[in-house]
Amino acid sequence: MSDSEFPLVQFMREGFDPVAELARIRTEHPIFPMEIPGGQTVYLVTRYHDVRSVLGDHERFSNDFGNVIGLGSNQEDPGGLGFRDPPEHTRLRRYLTPEFTMRRLRRLEPRIEAMVEEYLDKMEAAGSPADLVESFALPIPSLVVCELLGVPYEERADFLRISTNRFDLTAGPEASLQAVNDAMTYLTDLVARERLDPGDGLLGRLLRDHGDELDDRTLASMADGLLTGGHDTSTSMLSLGTLWLLENPEQAAKVREVDGHVNEVVEELLRYMTVVQVAFPRFAREDLELSGHTVKKGEMVLCSLTAANRDPSLGDDMDEVKPYRDTAGSHLAFGHGIHRCIGAPLAQMEMRIAFPALLRRFPGLHVAGEVPFRALSIVHGVEKLPVAW
Repeated sequence: MSDSEFPLVQFMREGFDPVAELARIRTEHPIFPMEIPGGQTVYLVTRYHDVRSVLGDHERFSNDFGNVIGLGSNQEDPGGLGFRDPPEHTRLRRYLTPEFTMRRLRRLEPRIEAMVEEYLDKMEAAGSPADLVESFALPIPSLVVCELLGVPYEERADFLRISTNRFDLTAGPEASLQAVNDAMTYLTDLVARERLDPGDGLLGRLLRDHGDELDDRTLASMADGLLTGGHDTSTSMLSLGTLWLLENPEQAAKVREVDGHVNEVVEELLRYMTVVQVAFPRFAREDLELSGHTVKKGEMVLCSLTAANRDPSLGDDMDEVKPYRDTAGSHLAFGHGIHRCIGAPLAQMEMRIAFPALLRRFPGLHVAGEVPFRALSIVHGVEKLPVAW
């Protein structure tokens, strides 16, 4: 690999694994300076403890979207909470945090179970073979977000189409931008209707409890952030996790068991896959030292979650899936610090429900064709997953 390719190495995979060059950088240049178009220096951070240190330090590092495009911090951005600093980040996250406690999320569990069974019924009725991405892994996360937000049942087919288009990059940048605008238009309209007649979903509860503190656009942006963070990532985890389980039948058999070790497998698969390859960019608030390297005020630091979660300093054989690792609870698949993914418990619940249900329904499920992996992406995944039973 030539030096000119280094700025992309953090987005590359070979199957499940990061490319070997990323491991070499982690070993030889853990704080790796890269020059991106425009001449700006970006520091790629790859070791677990360095990444954790950066992500946990919002005093010295900023997430403000204004750093990216040269706008003020009050300008609207596409990243939801991920591109906001305290105190605005603190204020908005305070509204959402109670909605993601396990007590609240348990109310969603029966509905998620029902949705999973509904789409397994549809797969079975359509017959073998099938594309698991299209038939199962893609619709389930979208419908879970529907249930969470309180999207009316009669609008869920349209929401599924809008949210799917939101993450379809094959039609080019103009179509992708239009899909983002369509999603925001729908969500803004939904918030306005919920304000008049709040329902039982997250939007309705926020409007009942904090309606005077949140305008429609801000609340729609928060909802869009949940969609952005919870759709493509969960689709990728469902697809990649299923593929790995089908290639490892002994582990699949254990997950299939009632009261099996699905929790431990899910946590280890989250670490191993690390579908979100890099964290939101950080920007130095001041000149600072980072593991012996000087980072100047305003320079970007990019943390490779993929490299950090495979760091051999965490234990033996980190390039393998080994449930019951001591580090299972400390992986960085959801980030770390104040910007750790707020929807992590919901994503974990989806996996714990979906994997056993799928494997029990189709005990003879197997891969039935070539599986095209994404070659270069922020969120790793597969384009399709042909299966048969």
